[in-house]
Amino acid sequence: MAGSRPTVRRRRLATLLIELREQAGKTPEAAAERIGCHRTKINRIENARLGISLGELRDLLTFYGVEDASQVDEAVSLAQRSREPGWVQRAGLARPSYADFIDYEQTADYIRSYQSSLIAGLLQTPDYARAVLSAAPSTLGHDEVEALVTARIRRQEVLQRSEPPRLCVIAGEASIRLQVGGTQVMRKQLDHLATMAEQAGVEVQIIPDRAGAHAGLAGSFVLFGFPNPSFSDVVCVEHRTGTLYMETPEETEEYTLIFDSLRSIALSPGDSLDVIAKVRQEL
Repeated sequence: MAGSRPTVRRRRLATLLIELREQAGKTPEAAAERIGCHRTKINRIENARLGISLGELRDLLTFYGVEDASQVDEAVSLAQRSREPGWVQRAGLARPSYADFIDYEQTADYIRSYQSSLIAGLLQTPDYARAVLSAAPSTLGHDEVEALVTARIRRQEVLQRSEPPRLCVIAGEASIRLQVGGTQVMRKQLDHLATMAEQAGVEVQIIPDRAGAHAGLAGSFVLFGFPNPSFSDVVCVEHRTGTLYMETPEETEEYTLIFDSLRSIALSPGDSLDVIAKVRQEL
C-alpha cells in the first residue's frame, strides 16, 4: 500500500538505530525490554515500518551509550521530521509519488534503470529535461517547468557523493536517436551521456534496434536496491499521473529477471559508447 511506504527520514533513522544498537552490542530483545515493548515493535522500528516517540528514542540512545550530542541531535531531528514530505513535495513541485521516487533514489545503493525511448533522468542535461517536460500537454507554466528542471538536475547530485549508488542504465536505441529538443540539444545530451558512462559506478548499455522483440517492450521501469537488508527492493513504473510502486518479492524478482534479460541482449558498455559516438557524429 502506498500509505505504508516509509519516508526517507524514517529509513535513515531505522538504519542509524540498527548501527547504534549493534555497536553497543545490544539485542533487539534487550532494546524491547528497555522501553517496555515486544520485540516485534523494535523490528518494525528498525524496518522503518513504525515511528518512534521522542521519549522512547532518547531512552534507547541512552541504553546504547550514545553520548555524542551531534548523534543525539541527528536521531531526534530524523524522528521529528520522519513524517514530512521530501524537498520536492515541500516545494510544491510534484505529486507525492514523485517525492517518494526521489526518497528512494537518494537512499538506494544500487539503481537499475531501463528506459525504452528517453535518456534516464539522472543522466539528462537541463535543456534535454526542459524539452521533455515541455513536450506533453500540461497546465504547467514556465516557472513550474523550470522548477521541475531544477529538481531533476538536483537529483543528479546523488552521483557526486563520496559514496554514490551504483547506477546501471539500459536504454533502447530510440533514446539516443530521438532528437529531443533538436540537434544541438541532443549533441550536448549525447556528449554528457558518454561522459557519465565513463564515470566510476555508472554503466550504460544500449539495446540496438536489430535486437527485435525483447522483455522490455512493456515499458520503462526503475529498480532500487538498498544497503539495509531489512528494506525490500522497490520497482517504480512511472505513468502520466504518478508512479506505481511494487515491493513484494514476486514483483521485484520478476523485474530483476526482466532487467537481467535486457542486459544479456544489450551491447556491452564499450560497444554502447561506440554507438553513442556514432549517433552523435550523425547529428
